[in-house]
Amino acid sequence: MSAWRPGSEALTSPGRGSWSWRCCWWWWVMVVGVAVGSGDPWLSAEACPSSCVCSSNRISCVDPERGINAFPVLQTEAEMENITDIYIANQSTFSSINDKDLHYYKNLRNLTVTNSRLTYVSKLAFQTNLKLQYLNLKDNNLSSLSWRIFRHLNISYLILSGNPLHCSCENMWIKLWLGEEADTQELRCIEDGGVRKLLSRLTLPNCEVPMATLNPSRVTLKEGGKVDLSCTTSGVPSPELIWNMALVSNYHIETSGQISVLRLSNLSSLDHNSKISCTAENIVGEKESSLLLDILFPPKITKLSDAIPDHHWCIPFSMSGNPEPQLQWYLDGKAVLEGEYIMTMIHDITEREYHGCLQLDTPTHLNNGRYTLVATNKFGTDQKEVEAHFMHNPSDGNEKEPYYYASSTESPPVDPPEDRVAVYVVVGIAAVAFTGFLLMLVILKFGGNSKFGIKGCALFQNIPVEVVSR
Repeated sequence: MSAWRPGSEALTSPGRGSWSWRCCWWWWVMVVGVAVGSGDPWLSAEACPSSCVCSSNRISCVDPERGINAFPVLQTEAEMENITDIYIANQSTFSSINDKDLHYYKNLRNLTVTNSRLTYVSKLAFQTNLKLQYLNLKDNNLSSLSWRIFRHLNISYLILSGNPLHCSCENMWIKLWLGEEADTQELRCIEDGGVRKLLSRLTLPNCEVPMATLNPSRVTLKEGGKVDLSCTTSGVPSPELIWNMALVSNYHIETSGQISVLRLSNLSSLDHNSKISCTAENIVGEKESSLLLDILFPPKITKLSDAIPDHHWCIPFSMSGNPEPQLQWYLDGKAVLEGEYIMTMIHDITEREYHGCLQLDTPTHLNNGRYTLVATNKFGTDQKEVEAHFMHNPSDGNEKEPYYYASSTESPPVDPPEDRVAVYVVVGIAAVAFTGFLLMLVILKFGGNSKFGIKGCALFQNIPVEVVSR
């Protein structure tokens, strides 16, 4: 088959040439249609690096001749945020994954870097890739990998076979984390003498996961009190001890060797249910010990709002207190008897507060008045008041028409305004139609003598005027 040349008859022939261009046209339409229909259109050449192939959610770089040495960067941040799958293979100059390489790929789920020269992965490499689930680093040049890279991720699949991993304490976490999967991958490490052995059989002296013990394991104290928490760590290599908390209460830390003491004073009710944790970590892994502060304090009503109509009427409130306060409502100084139609409902409980409302079903003017909420536990009492108005008193002569009707109202409801408007519209249409009929009669009778020469409609030209005049 001869190649096409400029000026050849393949372009000028009226039959064969035009059929050829139609073929090209329909082929292009089909490709575009399949891409659009699949919901995975290819990105333009300008948006994708020349050595890779890109779609709206996937990047593939497998050409060994036009290789890459870093992750591809698309034209816009939005395009990179849409990427969920990156596949890199056969890249002899691709050697590292650094802190910011994947910063904009925030929706990345699957990452493959295989059969390349990858030797280094930063501990911050995946800081923004919280959705990453599948990581394939098979057949690269990794000698070690830190567990800290994955501490914030929920990786489901990690493939590391084919790498020259050292049989070192730094890689012991891989054996512990993969478990039986290490044998499934036939994952091996290299000893000092160059001997390769199954990672699952690796045992090393002075290499163990650290431990952390927090004492006491539970704290229940009244607001304003004080307490000392001690954390003891163990492990080889010697672990680092880290306290983690966010407190309003006063505190300071004293550390000596593998024991650290957290001294808390003037405990605040705002720290109720706050988490305090101490963590021991070394190159093998980390362990955490934690507790929740249980701070006892008197009730405090933080909100009591006006009644609002919803599915039922509701007087909303928010309060705090530990133990949970008992609630009592009063209407104009008299205790409210709760039952089927009036009841206190708690809709939400957060770490420190209860949110709810006094629910009233079809209240009347008898329920109008000043409501007082009283919250009580063994450490104290708090109360707030709010005025509630549900409907006007029917016996009030100044009120022409109540805006609220109870379900037992016997008088028939007044027709809504929409019905009256409809009546007016129908009457108006009838009047317009009648006026048009009269105008038609006038045109038919006097049209023949009009100075404008109007002779009437062609439909009536053969009807004698005498007939119309009758």
